[in-house]
Parts: sequence; structure tokens; C-alpha cells
Amino acid sequence: MTYRMITAVVAVFAGVFALSSFVPQSIPQPHEWKATNLKVLPKDITQEEIKQVMDDFKVALGVKCGFCHAQDANDPKKLDFASDDNPHKETARWMMKMTQRINKKHFKHRNEQTGELTQITCITCHNGKEHPVTVSR
Repeated sequence: MTYRMITAVVAVFAGVFALSSFVPQSIPQPHEWKATNLKVLPKDITQEEIKQVMDDFKVALGVKCGFCHAQDANDPKKLDFASDDNPHKETARWMMKMTQRINKKHFKHRNEQTGELTQITCITCHNGKEHPVTVSR
């Protein structure tokens, strides 16, 4: 081997050895997210799916997360998403079940262009408002 090649090989090994001393022996695994206290949504819902559902609720009702979720007892600046202390959360569950029943019973046909089921959602009645507009008789 030439002097340059030996120097290059030694430099590579020295670099690998130096880097290995900074790498932890066991790499911590990312925390696996799991939703808790789900009573209507599927138990195996992913974090991305639940975020989408919650974003849809916010748009449909024109509210923020704290409308249905209670404050954290230890830190009022945070929300306790698993808590049932906010009565709006139970109302939301009831409305979700009602919407599911209506869709199952009355909306079974598919859109001819997209193939998707025609269904009602929260925005159908709420239209961006906390409480749907009602008609008095």
C-alpha cells in the first residue's frame, strides 16, 4: 500500500471510531401514540386520522379544541383529551352516533362520478356554527 492509501484508511477508521463514541448504545424508539377513552371512534384509529376528524369538527362547528375537551387539571394551558369533564364531548359522541344511524338508514346510494357514498356530516346541519339553526313553528 502506498503512504496516501494507508493514511486514508487510518483516517476513515479514526473517523468511524470517533463517531461511534458519540452514538448511544441503544437508540430510543419513538413513542407509539395511542388514543384513549374512545367510545365512538375506532379504537385502532391512527394519530393522523384522529387529527383529521378533529379538524373536520372544528371547521363544521367553527370552534377550537377546548369547546369539547376539558382543561388539564395540572396545567390549565393544556387540554386533557381523554377526560369526559366537558359535557360538549358527550354531546359530540351522541351526535356522531346519530349521524351514523341516519347515514346507515337513509344514505346508501353512491355518487355516479366519484363512487363515494352520499352522506351527511356535522357541517350539513352546523354549517360552521356551534349550534345548528333551528326553525320555530
